[in-house]
This record gives sequence, C-alpha cells and structure tokens, in this order.
Amino acid sequence: MTSTMRKEPLLYMEEYRVKQDPQDYGLADDVFSVEAFKEKLHIKIVKNDEDGLEFDLIGVYPAIANAFRRLMLSDVPSMAIEKVYIYNNTSIIQDEVLAHRMGLLPLRADPRLFAYRTEESTEAGTEQDTLEFELKVKCSRRRDAGKDQSNFDDIYKNHKVYSGHLKWLPKGKQAQIYSESAVNCIHDDILIAQLRPGHELDLRLVAVKGLGRDHAKFSPVATATYRLLPQIKLNREVSGKDAYLLQSCFSPGVIGIDENETAYVKDARYDTCSRNVYRYPQLNDAVTLSRIRDHYIFSVESVGALKPDVIFLEAVKVLKRKCRAFIDEIEAE
Repeated sequence: MTSTMRKEPLLYMEEYRVKQDPQDYGLADDVFSVEAFKEKLHIKIVKNDEDGLEFDLIGVYPAIANAFRRLMLSDVPSMAIEKVYIYNNTSIIQDEVLAHRMGLLPLRADPRLFAYRTEESTEAGTEQDTLEFELKVKCSRRRDAGKDQSNFDDIYKNHKVYSGHLKWLPKGKQAQIYSESAVNCIHDDILIAQLRPGHELDLRLVAVKGLGRDHAKFSPVATATYRLLPQIKLNREVSGKDAYLLQSCFSPGVIGIDENETAYVKDARYDTCSRNVYRYPQLNDAVTLSRIRDHYIFSVESVGALKPDVIFLEAVKVLKRKCRAFIDEIEAE
C-alpha cells in the first residue's frame, strides 16, 4: 500500500447519464509502466471464509480486473463427471437428462492432485487422471407400510436418489492416497431423481479434470463478480422527514440518521446505485453519487472443491503462465 494519498478517479452517476470527472481523462492519459502499476496496486481482504471471498482490487485497469474474473470462471480447473454409462434406468427421467444432472454434481476432489486426460489416454483412464463412481439404487415398498400411511418416506424405500448414494470405486492405488470423503460429492443431499417401486438406476460414472471454458460443470466457482466501489457525498444537511425519505432511497445500512434526525453517509460500500433519490425534487440536489473507476469489489463463491482464496491464487498463476507464453512467442519472433 502506498503512503501517499491518491486522487480517486470518479464516475458521476447523474439522473440520466454517467459523467466522467472533467479533470479525469480516463485510460486515454494513462501511460502504462510496471513501476507505476506496482505503486497503485492494492488488495484488501474484506471477508474470507468457507462461504465466499470478498476483496477490493484497487488501482488496476478494467481489463486486468475482468481477466481475473474470466480466469476464475473458465481457466481454473476442477473435477467433474464426464462419462455416464447407463446399464439400467427405469425411472421417468430420460437417459440424457439423467446424465446431464450427474455431470453437474460438484465433487470435492482437489483438481491439483490429478492430471488432464490426453488424446493418448485409454477410455478407462488411469489412477492419475480419472475418478470412477457407481450409482445403484432400487426402489421398493416397505413391508411394514400401512394402507393408511401417506408419507412416501414411510411407504417406499429408496424412493429419493441423492448424491450421497454415489459409491467411489478406487482405481489402482487411489484408496491408499485418498479417502472417500475427499473425492465424493461435496453435498450428500442433492436430489437426483425420485423413484417408485420397480424403478431402478444402475450407472457407472467417470470423472476427469477439465476447464470451465469447455463446459460450465468444470467451473470451480458458483459466482465470480465485481463492481465499482460506490461513493456518496451529501451536499447539504438533510433532516426530519426528508432524512428518512433519503434513507429509504438507498440500500439498508447506507444512510444513517443521528439523534438530531439528520442524515449522514453510514456505509456507501453496499449501495446499489439505484438513483432513486432523483425521483424526489427536494432531494435530487442534496446528494452526489459516484463510483471510483479503478476500485473493484470482487465477490467469489466457491462450488466447494477449492477455497475461494485458493481459486483466486490459481487464477493469478494461470495469468502468469499465459503472460510468460506470450512473451516467449514475441521473443521467438
């Protein structure tokens, strides 16, 4: 983080348009240099837990911010079910729909521990590049079920097929390296199908390592988004009924009201920039709405195989490899 105060480039959000600061000529005046980039770049972690990662990426070009988002979505690998061998399916779900549902089941397997399948790889795969599962479920009527019972759980056995029914079939020495909980589905309660007596599923599933650019099932993130940091400035004092009206124009927690019933900016970070304030003539001159054009708020939610912070670090590594490959091509010319 730099010790000098930087002048934040703003985009003003007026009633019907977005206006640039008259003293800010945007990227047209920016001459790129590595030293200037390193001086401006700043990353601030706001939240990092199992549910998601939120961080601020400050002082970078939009192309760089979008590159990280695209890399997390499309170029960080994960494991997913690629082949579904259906030996028996007497449920009401068509084979192709069932296979599609199986492919979207999120697996806990760490993709960094596996290799990509190559064109020379056999269909069965190896212990280094393939995980294999089976799903065998048959629905039957419970013998102790009474005629007056209406709850399907009391009447039928295995009438709901969940992701927890998948059984891992270790290949080679995989059982000595991994545990079943480390490679199976992340959630055991994902509903796959509903059966009735006589219905049966008998499947063999093959999971491989892949990229989100090939199919969305390989994407390691549920969501990866960014937005510009909002900035709200009150131009004059707003109090009384107008203060409460001003508060209602913004997301909860953005505008606060003190003991004198005077409005103040409590936290502009989570404002959605809806511009509702311009609907009221008595308020449209009281607020200046803007966004900082080089301050990005990133939100990353992992599917579960990799932690959100690990996904971002893997995206940085991918970008580094791409840049190195591009530089090598230029130097080779």
